[in-house]
Amino acid sequence: MVMSFFKKSSGGLEHVVTRSVGMLGEARRSFDLATLALLTDTDWTAVDADIRETDQRINQTEQELRSELVVHVAVQGSADIGSVLGMILLLKKIERIGDQAKNVLDLAESGVMLAHEPDTDALLAERGIISTMFGEAAELLSDHDEDRIEEFAQRAGELIDAHQTQILAYLHSDRPGHEVVPRAIYYRYLKRIVANLLGVVRTVDEPLPTLDYLDDGATDTDD
Repeated sequence: MVMSFFKKSSGGLEHVVTRSVGMLGEARRSFDLATLALLTDTDWTAVDADIRETDQRINQTEQELRSELVVHVAVQGSADIGSVLGMILLLKKIERIGDQAKNVLDLAESGVMLAHEPDTDALLAERGIISTMFGEAAELLSDHDEDRIEEFAQRAGELIDAHQTQILAYLHSDRPGHEVVPRAIYYRYLKRIVANLLGVVRTVDEPLPTLDYLDDGATDTDD
């Protein structure tokens, strides 16, 4: 298990887990702000600097921690290589979530506005569900619980399937392109965010060869 390695490590790498949780919290903040800019009357210029600076901090932290993990393997030898590779993948997933939040901001910056639409309330409700999942993922990184991980994975998988269904519905819709295209793109970002949150949680106890795959390796959650 990736997390058990860091908790038991004599090399003092427990802080890697702590900083990973911090990165996830920053990615959540960016997601919350970016979706506010897209789904409400919040001016995107009011949150632009915050989101982009946060993205840079996440990137910098990922690079620093990756370097520490490489040094750890170089000093301690190859015994921990599987766990270290798993942690590097986890860091990359959190970094990708930050990128997707920035992509949502880019939608708002391009002029897309989904406030005061018939589906705005539903979009805001879904935003709240996903934001809560950030917090759950952070808790599971810090406190391993197999039952909660499995329950989280089931909900995340159902949400990913629902997002894909919604994307396909928009692709085949007779509504004007300026209505369905932004929504299809937005749902694609949401799908990627949830898939990466699932990947973060799965990293806690998933064997490295099958990480990002379900159904004994048949289903790729990171496509």
